[in-house]
Amino acid sequence: MKYTCSIAMGPIDELLDIARTAEEVGFDSIALPDSLFYMEKAAADYPYTADGSRMWDENTPWVDPLIAAAAMGAVTSTLRFYTNVMKLGSRNPLLLARQVGSVANLTNNRFGFGVGIGWAPEEFEWCGQPYERRGARVDEMIEVIRLVLGGGMVEFHGKFYDFDRLQMSPAPSQPVPFYVGGHTEPALRRAARVGDGWTSAMMTAEQLAKTIRRLNDLRVEYGRGDRPFEFQAVCIDRFGVDGHRELAQIGVTDNIVIPWVLDGLGFDAPLGKKRDSLKRFADTYIHSGWQERS
Repeated sequence: MKYTCSIAMGPIDELLDIARTAEEVGFDSIALPDSLFYMEKAAADYPYTADGSRMWDENTPWVDPLIAAAAMGAVTSTLRFYTNVMKLGSRNPLLLARQVGSVANLTNNRFGFGVGIGWAPEEFEWCGQPYERRGARVDEMIEVIRLVLGGGMVEFHGKFYDFDRLQMSPAPSQPVPFYVGGHTEPALRRAARVGDGWTSAMMTAEQLAKTIRRLNDLRVEYGRGDRPFEFQAVCIDRFGVDGHRELAQIGVTDNIVIPWVLDGLGFDAPLGKKRDSLKRFADTYIHSGWQERS
């Protein structure tokens, strides 16, 4: 099982230090969350908390995940980065293809593109994109971005996007993996149909096990059951070596954690404490050899 450190809701001026430390102690990846802005009044409930409330306020720090990946990639050499997840519905696919390709090249193919639709109507409408038919439009966006990132002269004529022959150079020298987020049946089908992996929001181990089984069934249904596939998970009720062993057994391939939050220090812990938590976590789980003994 791989280990990824999430930088959710952390101060921007700490990100480079976090990346360097995570690489030094042995983490595989950094997960980069996405939020465009905080609207004072939200038209929809946040879908990943029990009461629909947001876990942040107007002063919580966020950074554009693609810019963060490029910056953190410049101070590391082996650490990977992926968006977790970028909300496609409020953005333009050709502009995103340019940005994703740039990050992939600047990080020497150490970037994965985690994608979702987005939950807030305001993010769509205030960025000039329709909220209606967002799922079908995001499906087409994924197709467009993948096509352009593949390199060469391409054209596309779809229901939502239409362009004649164009080329963006340089194309990444390796395919950018796409990780699809979401817990609904349409999201799981999208992940099984077009994704190189699926990424969760906060879930229990029981929910993860059920979802992973469903995804595996869907992958077989779409004729993709034998392809490599990542299951990136944020688990809220399994901790310690035994808990991590259970997650591996149900099929989690990438465990997304925030070590200083797990240590009870909160999102705004001092940077030195965060470094200590990263090292302590790595010693306990990454270097302890528990996976070899399982």
